[in-house]
Amino acid sequence: MDILETAESLKEKHASGNPETPLHNNVATLVFEKPSLRTRLSFEAAMTHLGGSASFFSGKDAGLYGRESLPDIARVISGYSDVVVLRTFSQELITDFCEWSSCPVINGLSDAYHPCQALTDLFTIRESFGALTNEKLVFVGDGNNVSASLALLTSMLGLPMTLACPAGYELPADFMARLNEACPKSQFTQTNDPVAAVKDADVIYTDVWASMGQEEEEEKRKKDFADFQVTAALLAEAPSDCRFMHDLPAKRGLEVTDDAMESPNSIVFQQAENRMHLAKGLLTWIVTKAH
Repeated sequence: MDILETAESLKEKHASGNPETPLHNNVATLVFEKPSLRTRLSFEAAMTHLGGSASFFSGKDAGLYGRESLPDIARVISGYSDVVVLRTFSQELITDFCEWSSCPVINGLSDAYHPCQALTDLFTIRESFGALTNEKLVFVGDGNNVSASLALLTSMLGLPMTLACPAGYELPADFMARLNEACPKSQFTQTNDPVAAVKDADVIYTDVWASMGQEEEEEKRKKDFADFQVTAALLAEAPSDCRFMHDLPAKRGLEVTDDAMESPNSIVFQQAENRMHLAKGLLTWIVTKAH
């Protein structure tokens, strides 16, 4: 909650015209294997607002593909940086980088987890409802890195969450075992019935059916997920004050229709802007704690 509260305070001060710059002269280094709009821009803008600076490298430019060993790369980059943000395919790469880094490392996304997105989502829900009490989140889509991160975070905070997905697309058994061990009182459930799932939802959330690296599965996934599209009709099955969220980019006409994206209940672009405000809270919290 400290991260969310720091993000809220920094957002309010920025909006009032009295921004704080707690990371003056600090440097964030961003190393991304995957292309990005929100993750890259949110961290770059956040560091600028906080009085610091950000340097960006593709995985190739950083030497991740054999030009140098990962331990050497991690030690060099962290020696120049106060914090490193990695956006990778492999979660193992982030874990291994952390072993050799002399500064904090943020997971900007991996195939396994997307914690910055999940933190932003809880920050946005908290902002929309005024607090995090017992709001129910229903994720309509895949058991992917976003839904996994949301399942972890909602379970840690004691919030109910349901993943509504086609059979065979649930979160993996090994993930569920770790989740239940870490959070034995978790209220996370999975179902193959999206209509039943949203009946008592406070938030309906969706994501693309085929993420980066799953392009070969796209046609099969279109068929498998055909009954899991978020439409105005599905939103109408939920309570009238239910919010709609999407982490973007959205493939309109596939996982979501225009009438859902543009509905009065949509907070998608508030959510997108909050990536920057959450990044400011996270960077401030993690860098000042490290120092």
